[in-house]
Amino acid sequence: MMRTRGSRFGGATSVAATIALLLVILGLSACSGPPVDPVAIYVTRLQAERAAKDDAFRRQVGQPVPAEKRAQYLPLKYFAPDPSYSVSASFTPAATRTAVQMPTSTGQIRDMELVGTLEFTLKGRQLSLGAFVETGTPPNDLFVPFSDLTSGAETYPAGRYLEIARTATGIYTIDFNRAFHPYCYYNPDYDCPYPPPSNRLPLPVRAGEKLAQSNVPAAGR
Repeated sequence: MMRTRGSRFGGATSVAATIALLLVILGLSACSGPPVDPVAIYVTRLQAERAAKDDAFRRQVGQPVPAEKRAQYLPLKYFAPDPSYSVSASFTPAATRTAVQMPTSTGQIRDMELVGTLEFTLKGRQLSLGAFVETGTPPNDLFVPFSDLTSGAETYPAGRYLEIARTATGIYTIDFNRAFHPYCYYNPDYDCPYPPPSNRLPLPVRAGEKLAQSNVPAAGR
């Protein structure tokens, strides 16, 4: 039987709950001691989120990581946290929602709608990514699938995902440290949409989740 994503496009509901609890604990700890470097707080929270996701995956028996592959994939592998990959972005809504049919990992077609464009600067380059919602679903978070020059060598060949909460101001933060692999990376039974060609970034994004075993020689990293 074909299985789709965990919550929307590869997340897990239990991950969010665990992360929320961890952030509350971290917030209380920060209030009780001397001031802490904002970068250190950011890295600590990011690492807590990653640990929570590993824990959630272990609790979900066989999903999304099959039991026989846990030693291969868990704990999940990431590039080292790098705050320079967390950038401000402006969101330009589409004049009209454009229907987009995204091919998926199982050979199906996922009906999506392009709802706008996120424009940002990364590593000194002006870039943009299309933001989507699935047709027929409430337009809550923005689904931002992308690929980059690490795809196929250091990260999943088909690309990675970002889920970004909407804001009322139109000003967003794109944090590539939170980029994650779709569930079909761990388990081919999942049905995951591929990023469109327009969302291929012309530079390597060495942030967020990476392959359990990189194809890049150590000297080239």
